[in-house]
Amino acid sequence: MPTEKPSTPLFPQERRHLLQRLAQTALFAAAPAWAARSHQPAGPAGDGLPWPQDSRVPGGVARLSLGPASTRPLAMAGEARVLVVGDMIEWTALVGIPLSTAPGEQRIDVKADGRSLTLGYTVRDKRYVEQRLKVSPKTVDLSPEDNARYEREAAHLKTVMATFTEPLPTGSLQMQVPVPGRRSSSFGLRRVFNGQPRNPHSGMDIAAPTGTPVKAPLPGRVIDVGDYFFNGGTVWLDHGGGLLSMYCHLSQVVCRVGDRLDTGDVFCKVGATGRVTGPHLHWSVMLNRAMVDPALFFSA
Repeated sequence: MPTEKPSTPLFPQERRHLLQRLAQTALFAAAPAWAARSHQPAGPAGDGLPWPQDSRVPGGVARLSLGPASTRPLAMAGEARVLVVGDMIEWTALVGIPLSTAPGEQRIDVKADGRSLTLGYTVRDKRYVEQRLKVSPKTVDLSPEDNARYEREAAHLKTVMATFTEPLPTGSLQMQVPVPGRRSSSFGLRRVFNGQPRNPHSGMDIAAPTGTPVKAPLPGRVIDVGDYFFNGGTVWLDHGGGLLSMYCHLSQVVCRVGDRLDTGDVFCKVGATGRVTGPHLHWSVMLNRAMVDPALFFSA
């Protein structure tokens, strides 16, 4: 990140650009915390930036420009810290929008250069389609023993999902698809198991034969490995800054907690464990504790 004063004189156009940025910094610092405004998108989807696409819908990502600041701003969405990327010339907040979010105004709270600011943005409605599935009855109507196991697992996973580590990612956040195959179920589907409505689908399902290698879509660290009631064999990766990814229904895990992976490293294999109708990979992406659509992280 460049912080040193340039050693050569600035051309007139560069000088004007620098002066504009310095003026914006002063405006940001002077803005009061109560001056919330509807914030404009940082750019359209597919604009070439190495970050997820801007999609302000439930399950989407809002890219909010924070302008310049001398150090990385601190941004919060409620109690969850928001991933902030960029540099001192232009910082951008990448805000995961929970699937449960109602259309309307939302906000984040930002601190930068000793000042506080509230930024608002508008969440649009999105209608996700419904999917009806037949699965084993015992995975829908849980026995007392299975329900107790589920509650223990849910408490543990809550701590996993709260992970926020430094350093924050500095390179491209565009992800590689972790396994080849047909997308058998998309993010956000309203799921009905054996006639009973359940939570919307919080990931992407990719159909692939049992044993197909799964590759890391970004550099990351393994933060959880387990065999869970609904998810079966599962691995969680931490990519830094509250950006996490989860891989479920695995037949085999070839990594351990603490392992560091590079993009393309094989760390598990497709299976049909947990609540499934056949072999596939369930892949979820989480941003500031909100499950978001993995497709937004694909290169346009």
